[in-house]
Amino acid sequence: MSGSDNGFTGSNAVSGAGAGAREQDGFSVILVALFKGVVYRDEDAAKWQLLQRHQGRVQDYVSLLGLTLQVYEDEGFAFLSNREAEDDESELPRLVTRRPLSYPVSLTLALLRRRMAEHDSFSGEERIVLDVDEVIEMTRTFLPTGSNEAKIVDQINSALRRISELGFIRFLKGDNSKIELKRILKAFVDAQWLAEFDRRLAEYAEYAAGAYPAEHGEDSEHGKDE
Repeated sequence: MSGSDNGFTGSNAVSGAGAGAREQDGFSVILVALFKGVVYRDEDAAKWQLLQRHQGRVQDYVSLLGLTLQVYEDEGFAFLSNREAEDDESELPRLVTRRPLSYPVSLTLALLRRRMAEHDSFSGEERIVLDVDEVIEMTRTFLPTGSNEAKIVDQINSALRRISELGFIRFLKGDNSKIELKRILKAFVDAQWLAEFDRRLAEYAEYAAGAYPAEHGEDSEHGKDE
């Protein structure tokens, strides 16, 4: 009887150790994914489940590194951003770097964010797909009028490629004439910023007349660097 009891206990210990290892593996997988960039529910349901299971532990861990976990449950995405230091804390070095955005990139981001807000107000569809030509048309008004047509198109296409690198849009597979807006854009350009959008458009119009420098705004804080 004693030998049987020992065998049963040993089996439970092995099983418990295996479960613990799997739990640790799951925590490591979601942590690495977040350090690489944005985690989307619709792109990887398994990682999203890991995030939900380990959310508190991830937050505690990244907090030690001066970061905070941002989870948008309704929109289905999560990312890491720099944590603001408390009054009694010394400022930590930033793990997520901020870099200036060029004016065309800043402008295009703002216009795409407004399009997302309009879409969400009138449509129940979660995906937002736009033609590149449509983006060119809504952006060109705010670019310097002295530029020729080819240069304007090149500027906007270059801005879209940069925005894609930052993770705010993606070009559809097999069709570079269409883009899909990513929900992370909603976190980068928040509702308060959007409420001031008309004033910002006036600033952009002034820039189009030659009143502003080439750099305007900042990059995001979700792990994308130059």
